[in-house]
Amino acid sequence: MGKVYNISKNVGLGLLVLGVSAAVTIIGLSIAYDKQRAKTQGKPGDEASTGSTSIPSTTPFTPKDPWDYYRLPDSLVPLTYNVTLWPRLKPDADNMYIFTGHSSVVFRCKKETDLILIHANNLNFTMYGGNHAKLSGRGEAAAPAIRSTWLVVRTQYLVVQLSSKLAVGKSYELYTEFRGELADDLEGFYRSEYMDDGVKKVLATSQMQATYARKAFPCFDEPAMKANFSVTIIHERNTIALSNGKEIDSSESIRENVPVTVTTFEPTPKMSTYILAFVVCEFSYIQSNSSNLLIRIWARRKALNDGQGNYALTITGAILQFYERYYNATYPLSKSDQIALPDFNAGAMENWGLVTYRETALLYDSNLSSTGNKERVATVISHELAHMWFGNLVTLQWWNDLWLNEGFASYVEYLGVDYVEPTWNIKDYIILYDVQKVFAIDALASSHPLSCKEEEVNMPAQISEMFNAISYNKGAAVLRMLSEFLSEPVFAKGLSSYLNEFAYNNTVHTDLWGHLQQAVADTPDLHIPCTVHDIMNRWTLQMGFPVVTINTTTGGVSQKHFLLDPDSKVDRLSQFNYTWFVPIKWMKNGVDQQQYWLLNKTDTHAQMRVSGQEWVLANTNVSGYFRVNYDAENWERLLSQLDTSHQALSVMNRAQIIDDAFNLARAKIIPTALALRTTEYLSKERDYIPWASALRNLQYYTLMFDRTEVYGPLQAYLKKQIKPLFEYFETLTANWTKTPIEHTDQYNQINAVWVACRTGVESCRKQVSSWFRQWMGSPDHNPIPSDLKATVYCSAISLGGVEEWDFAWKMFQNASLASEASRLRSAMACTKTPWLLNRYLEYTLDPNKIRKQDATSTIQSIANNVIGMPLAWNFVRAKWSYIFQQYGRGSFSFSNLINGITVRFSTEFELQELKKFKEENLHVGFGSATMALEQAIEKTTANIKWVTENKAEVLNWFTEQTVK
Repeated sequence: MGKVYNISKNVGLGLLVLGVSAAVTIIGLSIAYDKQRAKTQGKPGDEASTGSTSIPSTTPFTPKDPWDYYRLPDSLVPLTYNVTLWPRLKPDADNMYIFTGHSSVVFRCKKETDLILIHANNLNFTMYGGNHAKLSGRGEAAAPAIRSTWLVVRTQYLVVQLSSKLAVGKSYELYTEFRGELADDLEGFYRSEYMDDGVKKVLATSQMQATYARKAFPCFDEPAMKANFSVTIIHERNTIALSNGKEIDSSESIRENVPVTVTTFEPTPKMSTYILAFVVCEFSYIQSNSSNLLIRIWARRKALNDGQGNYALTITGAILQFYERYYNATYPLSKSDQIALPDFNAGAMENWGLVTYRETALLYDSNLSSTGNKERVATVISHELAHMWFGNLVTLQWWNDLWLNEGFASYVEYLGVDYVEPTWNIKDYIILYDVQKVFAIDALASSHPLSCKEEEVNMPAQISEMFNAISYNKGAAVLRMLSEFLSEPVFAKGLSSYLNEFAYNNTVHTDLWGHLQQAVADTPDLHIPCTVHDIMNRWTLQMGFPVVTINTTTGGVSQKHFLLDPDSKVDRLSQFNYTWFVPIKWMKNGVDQQQYWLLNKTDTHAQMRVSGQEWVLANTNVSGYFRVNYDAENWERLLSQLDTSHQALSVMNRAQIIDDAFNLARAKIIPTALALRTTEYLSKERDYIPWASALRNLQYYTLMFDRTEVYGPLQAYLKKQIKPLFEYFETLTANWTKTPIEHTDQYNQINAVWVACRTGVESCRKQVSSWFRQWMGSPDHNPIPSDLKATVYCSAISLGGVEEWDFAWKMFQNASLASEASRLRSAMACTKTPWLLNRYLEYTLDPNKIRKQDATSTIQSIANNVIGMPLAWNFVRAKWSYIFQQYGRGSFSFSNLINGITVRFSTEFELQELKKFKEENLHVGFGSATMALEQAIEKTTANIKWVTENKAEVLNWFTEQTVK
């Protein structure tokens, strides 16, 4: 599954910076919160306790019977499914959208049993003599009679109790007929709505990962339970139906006095339930035949007519061909459909042969979209197509190894994009998008290993929690490190061997290590200190990462588990005692040296001794997943190098020095002033990656201090540092009339304009206000450069009032390009007017105003605004029960809501409010945000300590800088 981005991740790095300064005092919020909470939450017993909306019990539950366990027994294995579904795209007499269907699954008995457990959730079954299903034997097998059947809500099973036992080695067929709601909950088989020339259209689509196939039909809904699927879709005659395989038959029929089309698809390869997909819609498509493979891009007709699918069609075939060569394995299906959906919770989903996307992740308008939009489309397509082999062809055994799927796709997506867009230097960005991003999470005591124990991941909410930054971003960072020390050709050779051996089967991560080790053995000139298995277990089976400290006076090298709060307690034991086998690429005075391996807590590497003006830089190009600290003298020499000739260091290492220093300071390993000094040279810096790293780290200071007296001097310092960059781009673009040629320059001008406007550079504020006013005067002609739209919209709305906000809302409602709507939706959260923010919060509860897929990210955007933060916090507390029921059960991005709202928390009062929120809502639950809530408490505790210890020093440092 693709990463969930609220906005383009490129633009997002700029938008991280500098929340809106408080212009008014907001009072009475806690009183309003208590009153609202009393009205909306009620008592636990007030809500339904059936189906997927059941309230979690606070009483411990002890499993007794087989159906009390969330994992299926290993007594049965599915072989084939025949699934027929009929979604109704018009409401019935009760104003409900429904689907009906029937399915049969043929399974083989592996162990003698008189019990069939099969997943089913929120389905109403046709009864046969009081039973939910029919059972028949296959071949010579005689089926036992069904004694009784029943549904188990907690574990989401249909239980079939037999009168006698099934025979080992024999096959049987279970048949069911059922009905379900085609709800708008974005999971299972669901409906999506959109407007087409003023007419409401309804489509049916699916999202099965991770545990939602059971909402569409009864199935053995675990990744290891692979089978072949034969799908038939019944649908209205003016619609088309899609599934994983090619259409093999289509006929007209009359069902229940309704004229319909019956479409049948070719059987799928052997695969998991979570990558099954169906769509019924009125979309159109564009297509190409690349190497005899049918590739189609599906979307709303207007979007395709406007050319929004052309870029996706151009790169899809090329990326697939790249992966075929990279994996040395042919794409195994007859077609590759990509479809852009109006409502989709994740960024995208790698369904085999029918990949589903948010519109913002697939559609690109060359005239209206930004460079960031284009990069997002390329990156997400590359990520999903990587899964066609790594995930779909070879699949994880269980969700505790999710990182093997998602971390891998998150790494090789860069290789796919680099192939189709070689001028972007996209591979450098991994340190911003993945490495530095996940460092912040993996440095918490509440982090978790890449590969958890199976017994720790059972319930659907626990599975959803695994779709987090550790699985995606750390997985990518660690696999990149592995590829770096093995070399890319050896890495790819091991992957090819792995994929070909385990095709259509399931694996655990140690299977991959075995094949990579064989590739090492087949490469005589490659030497690593021990086996791939021994090296990588330390990175995957224990959480966190090391800080490597180098003393350039003595040559001493040591490692220690890096914790952002050094006083926090780590509950997880480690069989490796938090020691890693660390591959260290390094340089001396700009000259690369031979790679060194740190295998113990402490060691001595004489070559790292330097004197005079010589300097050492470790972890060149951030190839390893660790932070680096030095003795004070080497830090000074590196700072001197940045000041005198910063381009002697790569852009990645300039970014690394800044990011390491700021986080080492937060962990009380080096002085805070030393970290701040790494930003002094920025007035000379013109490259994007170092600036993005600096702004991300200074954002923490903004969040901690934008409600205090520190904020003024901080703003003044940033204004001084950003002004040369702003003037550089003003000249480069001929006063903003041209687009920078270089990909990274296109991004860095966003940083320049964003920070300049936020810190009060008057010419910047005049420019953005003028642009926005021109647009307001002529709504059909937007004069704002595409790359700067997100920044200009937010800045102009922040500087403006009701008129600007209402104009943005109107343009948002009328936007035909999804990425444009997304920009406007985020920008409207930038207003300084509290009542507008409160009204906007209420809009998030109305899917006619804000789509369900966008509700939680909109609340996050409001919380990012310093004025909106307390409004959003009280809004979420007051309506938690409703928000959780609507958005929290299956959403992989739901944890971001907790992270986003609490990111500024840094006072004892806020910590107690957070703990109170947790206590008061235990009866409701937190679903996939459970871990995020614990991390929010941990981060708030650390923030309180950091602010207390550093506020005076930070105020003094910024004050001194502004008078220089």
